[in-house]
Amino acid sequence: MFNPKPIKMKKSTIYAMLLMVLLTCFPATISAAETTPIEPATKEMPAEVKVMLNRLEEIKDMDKSNLSRSEKKELRKEVKAIKAELKSTGNGVYLSVGAIIIIILLLILIL
Repeated sequence: MFNPKPIKMKKSTIYAMLLMVLLTCFPATISAAETTPIEPATKEMPAEVKVMLNRLEEIKDMDKSNLSRSEKKELRKEVKAIKAELKSTGNGVYLSVGAIIIIILLLILIL
């Protein structure tokens, strides 16, 4: 049977890892306590986005009790299409979990 030897880490490696964890945790909590909440910057929305949002509000405020089944179905399709288009026009930056893990690993290797 293969009996691997236990890996012994040097104390300096353990201390370096501990120092890295402490340096990444404490500054974030200290700076969060000192800053005041900032109002989000008001961006001017494009005209087509305003039109889509107004249409969603109109559909939301409609009295749907007197609509037929097919009309309700068309409204649902329209709402889904508008929401999908609004998501695609968003200016957000999205990172997957895999990308975050890779970034963290690169930072650990560099530091």
